[in-house]
Amino acid sequence: MTTTPLLCVEHLKKVYQTGKQDLVLFDDLSFELGKGEMLAIVGESGTGKSTLLHILGALDTSNSGEIWFGNMAIHSLLRDEAKAAEFRGRELGYVWQFHYLLPEFSAVENVAMSLFMRGEAQTSARNKAMEWLKTVGLAERAEHRPGELSGGEQQRVALARALIAEPKLLLADEPTGDLDVKTGEMVFGLIHDLHSKLGLSSIIVTHNPEFARRCDRVLRLVGGKLVAA
Repeated sequence: MTTTPLLCVEHLKKVYQTGKQDLVLFDDLSFELGKGEMLAIVGESGTGKSTLLHILGALDTSNSGEIWFGNMAIHSLLRDEAKAAEFRGRELGYVWQFHYLLPEFSAVENVAMSLFMRGEAQTSARNKAMEWLKTVGLAERAEHRPGELSGGEQQRVALARALIAEPKLLLADEPTGDLDVKTGEMVFGLIHDLHSKLGLSSIIVTHNPEFARRCDRVLRLVGGKLVAA
């Protein structure tokens, strides 16, 4: 791990209007993520961890503040949805608590989908997807649809889908939250191993203190700020 920042978050503020009152999720929230770092974010339910991950992933906007991805300001990028989508597809990988696999497509098609959408040749995209399914231990399940896979298998397919485009940053929101203890341990171990093997920078939102301790650093979201945990 290096100390060079990949992500710099400066004075982030997010406010939701609820009737006549404002709900302030973040206020003057700042932190950095180093290149190659695995950062865990923990905190009570409802503190805004998922919202923060959506903002970091250029899927939502803040009211004020800035996020720098290298030399790129994400806030200004969001003014052009086409550029934002291209940035997300090129630089970011997402794994959510729910897998969001397309039920009518096979595992290999789900993994290859982002490459199909970029116009990559079908044979090339499928070959890359098969390599990723091998990496996550699911080559023999490639032609199965999501409904034919277990929860752990579905999440491994989602991980392969997130990494096929070789992103620099992996964002994972409770990636083991819907899994039993043994399966969750296996999936987190796979994420941890691939983080190191691929030289990723990763932000993992988790309620599991054991998983958090295996990350390089742990921050707790409390009172609209991130503090060392």
